Amino acid sequence: MRTERVCRELGVAPGDGVIARLDGWLEALRSWNRKIDLTAARGEDELTDLMLADAALLSLHVPPPPAERSAPAEPVRVVDVGTGAGAPGLALAILRPDLRMCLVEPLQKRVAFLRFVCGKLGLEPPRVEIVAGRAEGLGSRRFDVAVSRATLAPEAWLALGATLAPEVWVLLAREAPPEAPGLRLVDDLHYRWPLTGALRRAVRYRSTAP
Repeated sequence: MRTERVCRELGVAPGDGVIARLDGWLEALRSWNRKIDLTAARGEDELTDLMLADAALLSLHVPPPPAERSAPAEPVRVVDVGTGAGAPGLALAILRPDLRMCLVEPLQKRVAFLRFVCGKLGLEPPRVEIVAGRAEGLGSRRFDVAVSRATLAPEAWLALGATLAPEVWVLLAREAPPEAPGLRLVDDLHYRWPLTGALRRAVRYRSTAP
């Protein structure tokens, strides 16, 4: 099974029911994609890698709630800007039930799909929140981690992400990691999409502000 292979080859051991939820999401995406263009993936291997592989890697590196937080620990809040049909944010929320995910997407057809599939899978607020619009519409809201894939050029996303969270992930293909004042690079992870072999790079930045 493709979803299991992607998780296994990226070192992820899914919890109970996770593979079934991932498969349910991808099956809904295939069904909607026959009528509405939600993704440009060509073939099943590319679809699975595109939607799942980056999230599988991130699931190993987005931190759990810090031990110093008061009990019960507050969930780590993650925002995915320009999530499209849910990559990587929705997949990350499925893989990491301890997270609180905010999915930001401006295109109504994708928002409709996200609402449908989250309802089908029981991923409702506060576990998963869907915001129809752009990041600017979040106003003064702050998160613990910000992620985006291909929504903006890497430099532009890094600058925007830093206004949303003290930790920002930039997902790259062949580009060099961007730089931004007030941010330091703390992780630079090279990996391959398991099914298609595409080279990928995930770079994590943290704010240098106290």
